[in-house]
Amino acid sequence: QLQAYGGGLAQAGGSLRLSCAASGGTLRNYGTIGWFRQAPGKEREFVAAIRSGSGYYSDSAKGRFTISRDNGRQTVYLQMNSLKPEDTAVYSCAASNIIVSGLFTADNYPWWGQGTQVTVSS
Repeated sequence: QLQAYGGGLAQAGGSLRLSCAASGGTLRNYGTIGWFRQAPGKEREFVAAIRSGSGYYSDSAKGRFTISRDNGRQTVYLQMNSLKPEDTAVYSCAASNIIVSGLFTADNYPWWGQGTQVTVSS
C-alpha cells in the first residue's frame, strides 16, 4: 500500500518535501511514480512523475518542484520550493507501469496512496 506524507503548513515562498513509500518494499515493482493534487472544488491534476530516472512536470511545477527516487529506501520524494498559495491541495502519490506518453493522466495509475494536505499561506 502506498502512503504519502510530509505535508503541512508553509508560508508563501517556503518549502516542503513530500515522501511516498510503499509497505513491503513493493515500490520497486512500479516503473512510474506520480504525484497528483486536488484542491477543494477542483479536479485532480498532475503535478510530477518519475520514470527511468527522468522527471516530468506540470507547467505549474516546473522550475519549483523536483521529483526524485531513492531505490534503496523505496521512496519517492517531491521537493517543493517557492511555494504559492495556489499550491494548496491534497497531494497523493500513485504507482503504475505506464509509459511516458501516459504518465500525465491519473486514470493510468492503478495504485494510489492516501493523500497528504499541503497548505500554503500568503
